[in-house]
Formats: sequence, C-alpha cells, structure tokens
Amino acid sequence: MVNLIGTYECKVDAKGRLMVPSALKKQLAPMLQEGFVLKRAVFQSCLELYPMEEWDKLMKKMNGLNRFKKKNNDFIRRFTAGVKSVEVDANGRLLIPKDLVGFAGIGKEIVLNSAINIIEIWDKEQYEKAIYESTDDFAELAEEVMGNDDLDGIS
Repeated sequence: MVNLIGTYECKVDAKGRLMVPSALKKQLAPMLQEGFVLKRAVFQSCLELYPMEEWDKLMKKMNGLNRFKKKNNDFIRRFTAGVKSVEVDANGRLLIPKDLVGFAGIGKEIVLNSAINIIEIWDKEQYEKAIYESTDDFAELAEEVMGNDDLDGIS
C-alpha cells in the first residue's frame, strides 16, 4: 500500500515539464519503473497522479461495474477522459500533457500535494484558494468524516 507524505512547491517549464522534488522522488522510487497515470480530478480543477499499482486497483473496481447500465458507462467515460500514461524521465522530470495543463489551469508555479496514495497537481494559486476556502468548515468536516464512534476510528 502506498502512503505518500508531503506538499511541495515546484515550477513548470514552457513545455509542461516539472522537476519532481527529491524528497518526493525518494518516496516514488519503488514505483518509477512501472510508471504513472495522470488524470483530471473529479471534484477539483487539479490533476491526480496515480502510481500504476494504485491505478490498477482502481481499474479492477471499475471493471466490476455493469456496463449494461448507461449510468455506469457514462461514469467510466467521464472518469477516464484525458487519462494519460506518464513517466518520470532520467532527469527526474514529469511531462504534463497540454490538455491536462489547460484543464487544471496550471501556470508556472504549482503545488504537488500528497493525498495518501496519489499526488494532486495544482496550480499554486488555485491550491491556496482551495485550502483557504475549506478552513472555515474543516473542523465540522473532520468530525463528520473521522469522528464516528466505531472501533476502528482514529483517536
């Protein structure tokens, strides 16, 4: 199971390449050979970078959907729209395809945010805005999501 840690600020060059920070590259080292999948996020205007192992787990779940239900087909189509297979090159750079740069509104400065088993790629300004907007209700959200009284709750 992948548990990535950290938030990193980087720059993207004119071709859409970013240098993966060394601390993050160390965490991703076991996954570099297999490559990654880059896709549009569902709920935010950012990108999600999946290690191939995590992507395969997700695709196994999605493959269990009944394709004779229109809703399922529509979901699969939208979820996988713009999906790209990407690699970190020998120089430690990752190329973000132009269509995905456009979707996420990525400028020169970006934030790579670890989200447990994936990396979110944000335009820095949009990331800071999303974090700021979520601070008001974060305590309520934390209580609702994590504050249940079941036995495997987190203390």
